[in-house]
Amino acid sequence: MSDIDLTRRNFLKTSAGAAAVAIAPGMMLFQVAHGESEGASSKVRWGMLIDTTQCKEGCNDCVTACNKENGLSGETKTTDSQWIRKIEIKDVSSGRELSLPMMCQHCEHPPCVDVCPTNASMKRADGIVLVDKHRCIGCRYCMMACPYKARSFVHEPLSDQNPDVPRGKGTVESCTLCVHRIDQGLKPACSEACANKAILFGDLNDANSEIAQKLRTVASTQVRAELGLNTGVRYQGL
Repeated sequence: MSDIDLTRRNFLKTSAGAAAVAIAPGMMLFQVAHGESEGASSKVRWGMLIDTTQCKEGCNDCVTACNKENGLSGETKTTDSQWIRKIEIKDVSSGRELSLPMMCQHCEHPPCVDVCPTNASMKRADGIVLVDKHRCIGCRYCMMACPYKARSFVHEPLSDQNPDVPRGKGTVESCTLCVHRIDQGLKPACSEACANKAILFGDLNDANSEIAQKLRTVASTQVRAELGLNTGVRYQGL
């Protein structure tokens, strides 16, 4: 075999590998080529409606489920990753107090994607905002751009990972809506774990879905709505 043939073969192998990891989680390049997966569709937009009246103070079931599913430590030091956290807020004029989960809001116009110099921050066709660990250089511009403080930086080496949720030292990460579960037809872990059914997950674009029907009948709010990001996570009773 000639040197040219060897070079070409190595190039093709390397290119195929790079393309495979660049495809969204749950879908490899060879699956697309062979019709094994339709992948993310722009006809769908995944989102959540969180009923704050059913989200109880002191309840951390959603946080615990997220940590377990995604292999997070559950610690709350500044160097620990938190993909979802509980926030206690109080209306100073009325004294009304609320407890709500805060995570990546999966914006239609995500600031984290706009500032990323390597295109590691990306938005799938179905609205899920993700970080490609193979492209992330750890610059943390996206962390500064996120108005929800929803992203974490991995400071330490990791072990005992969920193979469906690859993580890596020196990269940024955040809530993925449990994309690996969604691609298998399952709900995100936080939604499934909530005993009070406060987290409703579904397709915002499907007029017949439970979440779309409920959004038509109840008042809902986007956090920092004035930014015009059109978030995929909405809050009821806020």
